[in-house]
Amino acid sequence: MIFKRLLYILPTLAFVALACVLLLSLIAPPPSELPSMLIDKPAPRIALPALDAQTQAFAPADLAQGHVTVLNVFASWCVPCREEAPGLASIRQMDGVALYGMVWKDSAGNARAFLDALGDPYSRIDLDADGRAGIDWGVYGVPETFVIDRHGIVRLRYAGPLVGDALNNIVLPAIAKAKHES
Repeated sequence: MIFKRLLYILPTLAFVALACVLLLSLIAPPPSELPSMLIDKPAPRIALPALDAQTQAFAPADLAQGHVTVLNVFASWCVPCREEAPGLASIRQMDGVALYGMVWKDSAGNARAFLDALGDPYSRIDLDADGRAGIDWGVYGVPETFVIDRHGIVRLRYAGPLVGDALNNIVLPAIAKAKHES
């Protein structure tokens, strides 16, 4: 008799447990709120090739050259990357800030067509075609942006497009703070 009851109770308990796990995964924090292991640590020392012959690559040493660096990770297939183009153009105009790009899991030809269509705000662009460098940076997806101080220390990681409040209330204050950190 007890065995028959267990036959009905155990599958029900297993279903409830699975439903709870799935529900918790739905209310997990968005990628922009996930912590980065790089915050307050040196930027990864990874050398990648330049996007193409039109572009100069950046080296790890370029991230610690006495200026704040904003590294934007993007791809041509990324719809939100198109939305953030005006925000990136405004960062490009800032004094004492270098805007670098890293093309992630994309081809050089597609990335170049994307930049030709939307405008190229980057002073240097690296190509991470296979996504391996993105692993070292802790990239979850695109777009992602890192603010690196003048000593090469990562001060902010933001996942999502640089538009509206994200640009004005998160990234621009992080750039200003990174300019003043010693």
